[in-house]
Amino acid sequence: MSIRWSLVIPVKTLVAAKTRLAAATGSHRTALAVAVAGDTLSAALASAPVARVIVVTADPAAAGPLAALGAVVVPDPDRGLNTALRAGAAHAVRLAPGDAIGALQADLPALRAAELATVLEAAAEFDQSFVPDALDVGTTFYGVRPGLPFTPRFGGESRAKHLAGGAKELAMEGIESVRRDVDTPDDLRAAMALGLGPRTAEVVSLLRL
Repeated sequence: MSIRWSLVIPVKTLVAAKTRLAAATGSHRTALAVAVAGDTLSAALASAPVARVIVVTADPAAAGPLAALGAVVVPDPDRGLNTALRAGAAHAVRLAPGDAIGALQADLPALRAAELATVLEAAAEFDQSFVPDALDVGTTFYGVRPGLPFTPRFGGESRAKHLAGGAKELAMEGIESVRRDVDTPDDLRAAMALGLGPRTAEVVSLLRL
């Protein structure tokens, strides 16, 4: 029997989201942040190993649309990203103690459900594992097998932090959409080359990139 997953996606307060895209997005920055999170969520929910997605946010402007797409929304304790992820993970354990738990960044607008499934199937073989971002500096996914301590180390050079914490690095071929997070206009253009989700594509069509 394959392992089922609860995924935790943290969504910043939208006024603070995607600040490095501000010049390129202008008045569409908030709409883009919601669209990107929505496409990330929808792809995650469509991935075969995923049983549920828990969104951790303090922003009602994000909570409403993401709940409508099928997320379980829990409040952000507002004490940093890793604390938010642990709050979501604790809720996941209450809902389904026998499922694995993963943290997934909210800014993966080209995410493909099948590529995420490849990652989750590989992650099920290790006590804890992670996927590095496209720059091999940060992290886009961190996960643990059922019943094991959930100790995410996101922020800054998190690839090195997760390696130091003993997590197995998953950097196989064919998971580009899982690694392509978006913080800058160049990141967004790279995601466009992979193929954006429909919500993000709609907002991007209004931008000058």
